[in-house]
Amino acid sequence: MAPGQGPLAGDWFASLAGRAVLDSEGEIVRQAARERAGQPWLRLMPTGGLDAGGERELALFVERGAFAGPVRCGFPLPLASESIGTVVLQHVADGPVLPAAALEEAARVLVPGGRLWLLALNPLAPYRFRWMRQGPVASEPVRWRRRLRTAGLVPEAVSQGVGPRWDILPNATLQQGAGLRAAYLLRAEKRLYPLTPIRHRPSMRLQTGATGASGA
Repeated sequence: MAPGQGPLAGDWFASLAGRAVLDSEGEIVRQAARERAGQPWLRLMPTGGLDAGGERELALFVERGAFAGPVRCGFPLPLASESIGTVVLQHVADGPVLPAAALEEAARVLVPGGRLWLLALNPLAPYRFRWMRQGPVASEPVRWRRRLRTAGLVPEAVSQGVGPRWDILPNATLQQGAGLRAAYLLRAEKRLYPLTPIRHRPSMRLQTGATGASGA
């Protein structure tokens, strides 16, 4: 199924099963907001209607081929380079936005020493049967680490699992490694000098459809 012809990932995240995942991550988002107090931080989400995570938050969500919120925009975001202390990518690269574009833009706006908090779906979780053929895609942490390094970010060695295993109930407890949890947290830091040159993409490049549970 070609992009743009299948179900929208944002529609799944707005469903009961999707919201159980997002609601499990509220404390993670609040921790990210507190990490660099006093600095603005950016949160990109796959759907609207989520609670604010903290002060100085710029929260944008995918809607009809663009980001919506206080501004409506695509990539590049209307933000100066190296102006954001923390970036939270909350499942926007699990289908709505191509991963490379999202990571490169996050790396661009982060201040040196700033951190990206990536929340992604776990393709090994039993919960994957709730999103299969519904729009979202998923990749294992090892693939995300490669993508992060390509974008010039330095990922942590261990991810943390979060969210339900099968029941449609929020589960905010964290575990070492993704395990069988529906989602996981993987953080990465922007070093003072990138490991590799960063290629900036001129457009948002949304990905709206998918054929299975694992992404490219």
